[in-house]
Formats: sequence, structure tokens, C-alpha cells
Amino acid sequence: MLSVYEGFFSGGARIVHSDVVMGLHEGGQRHAVLSINGEMHREATTQRMEDDACYRSLTAAGVQVSTLGRGLGAAPGAFTGPELAATARAAAGADVVLSLKEQPLGLLNQAGLPRRPVVVCLHRSDPENQGPALDDLRRAVADGRIAAAICCAESTRAAYEAAGVPAGLLHVIPNGVDLLRFRPDPARRALLRTALGIPQDAPVVVFAARYAAMKNVPLFLRAARAWLGRERGGHVLMCGAGMTAANPGLRTDIEAALGDEPRLAERIALLGVRRDMETLYAAADVVTLTSSSGEAAPLSLIEGMMCGAVPVATDVGDCAALVAGRGHLTPHDPNAIALAWDEAAAQRARFAPALARSRERFSRTRMIAAYAHLIEQIHAGADRAPLPEPF
Repeated sequence: MLSVYEGFFSGGARIVHSDVVMGLHEGGQRHAVLSINGEMHREATTQRMEDDACYRSLTAAGVQVSTLGRGLGAAPGAFTGPELAATARAAAGADVVLSLKEQPLGLLNQAGLPRRPVVVCLHRSDPENQGPALDDLRRAVADGRIAAAICCAESTRAAYEAAGVPAGLLHVIPNGVDLLRFRPDPARRALLRTALGIPQDAPVVVFAARYAAMKNVPLFLRAARAWLGRERGGHVLMCGAGMTAANPGLRTDIEAALGDEPRLAERIALLGVRRDMETLYAAADVVTLTSSSGEAAPLSLIEGMMCGAVPVATDVGDCAALVAGRGHLTPHDPNAIALAWDEAAAQRARFAPALARSRERFSRTRMIAAYAHLIEQIHAGADRAPLPEPF
């Protein structure tokens, strides 16, 4: 199997897909990864492939990772002869090709590559905001290259069907996480709070997200202002790509939301990209998202819930289904969000049984088994089918 990534950078879709690849590889399938870009610049951060946590986890698990080496300034959609030759060599050894989201299809649609069944893995609920990638997906479907599209959420399936992808190609496999890693852990909770100077009994809200427009960071910060002004002992943790004081956009957002109350900002910790998310979530009482678009089944909500944090989210993608009976859904209003954080923190013990009962639903084991079953079906079907004509 060959997975093709646009690039390695911090984000839920890459974490989920890389975890799936490692799980399938450990389970007996042979997987490799090809990254189109060797580095990415997103969320005010330049991210080299070799520095990425997913890259390091994949290679440590024995998965071969290679790259076309593209970087800043490469013309999108215009691939050189050596780049196409490297892709052809990688695809030639694969029975099935997985495309992480639709962006790699601009490469996989190129003429001259070995024709293999392509499974595209979709992780958003706004295909119309994916630029030319949606057109690449439609072209691949029309040309018969797409054997299946795996959707991480029902909202993803519905959105891509509405965008013209045939329903018969769309399969929903919900996101899952490692339940041994993501679990309530009083020791981790105490250690992180001590390290950050947060009292053990203080209410803590964690916001784990990229610094991207869809995450609606300004709305989050307005809600944080309202909550911190009322909850004098409360603390807010912000983490993810671009969530550092070095990001001028974030500094501007904080100034706009809290500039006249600088002491409130002292209780907001900007932690950037972290590799110990299980510890951050275990230390929190509430995990929250204030997104305005694009979400499907947000990984941060699932990981946070599995660590015992109560979810509070706006109604985007499958968030309503994720938090139902386990937390609170809010309108896009900062005061309503702040009030929901209050209620969630106070009701943490009440929500704990529901969060515990939902662990099997959000299991990594279940997710990987579903991927393996679908890929094996596609492989078996390809073996029975007549040999396709070359591109």
C-alpha cells in the first residue's frame, strides 16, 4: 500500500491517517508513504517533514517515508519529469494507493503513472473550500480511478455526495484514538498543572487547534475574555500550529480581545505544537472548539473526551453527534460559549460515566479494522477485475 500526502504538518487529518497507516502496517499489510512536499509553511509556521511527529512515528514503526522534496515556491499542479518518475516507482510497488485528502489527486491524476485503485480519505465537511482539489477529485472519479472514498464523519459523506461524488463510493469510518494513550490520568493531570503553575482545583479549558480561519480563534478569545473575567481562578491552554507568541496574527487577535484587560491574558498559556496531548487533555476540565466551518469529526474533541475532559463545541460537521450526552453544543456567541464552559467544568463528574461508556465507539482498534476490511475488499476486487488500460 502507498499513502500519498500533500506534506507533513500538524493537524488532525494527518495524525489520524498516520495512525491508520501504522496500525495497518503492524497488522500485516505493507505500507509506504510518499510526501509531495518536503516542508510546508502554514499557520505562520515552517514545518520540515523530518521534524514532524507523524513522520517520526511512521519511520519508527518501520514505514518507509519518501518525498518529492517540493517546498516553498513550487508551482502547484506542475510536476517535473523526475517527480513523476519517482511517483511512478512508488506506485508501481503498491496494490492500492491511499490519498490523504483530495489534494494529492493533482499528482495521482497525471498521465503515465501505473494505474492502481485509489482510495481517497476525506476529513472535512466543506469540499467547496478545497480549491482545485475538489475538481481533481471529480476528474479522478470520472476517469474511474477512485475505488472508494473514506469519510471520517457523516457530515463529510453528505457534503461530498452533494458535491457530486457518487454515493456508492462513499464509506464512513469514524475517527478513533489509542485508548491506552488517551485516558483519564490523575498523575499526568497533577504534573502538568504543577509545571504550568495552575492550582490543582482550578478549572482549565483547553483549545487544541491550528491557527486557521476555520477554527475561529477570535471567537474563542472573546469567549475566553468573558470566562476569565467571571472565573477568577480559571486557566486557558491554547496549543497547535501557530498557537505561540511568535505568531503576529495571534498576537493581534489577543490584543483585540483582551487588550484592555491584560491581566486576563496572563492566564492564557500559548503552548504551540505539543507531543504530549494526552497530558494536556488529562489536565483539563473542558475541551473546546469554536469553529465556523470545515470540521468533520474533530480529533481534539475525541482525544479530550477520552481523557475525561467535557467537550464544548459549536454546531459544525459532526460536532453535535460527538458531544450529544457528553457535553454541550453552543451557538457562535462568546457569552454562550463561556457559560457552557462554566457548566461543563462544574458537571465534569456527572459526564464522566457517559464519557467512559463511549470509549469503544472511539477506539483506534475499531477504526483500523474497518480500514483494513475495506482495503482488502478493494484489493480482492482489483485482482478479479480485468487489467486496466494504462493512463
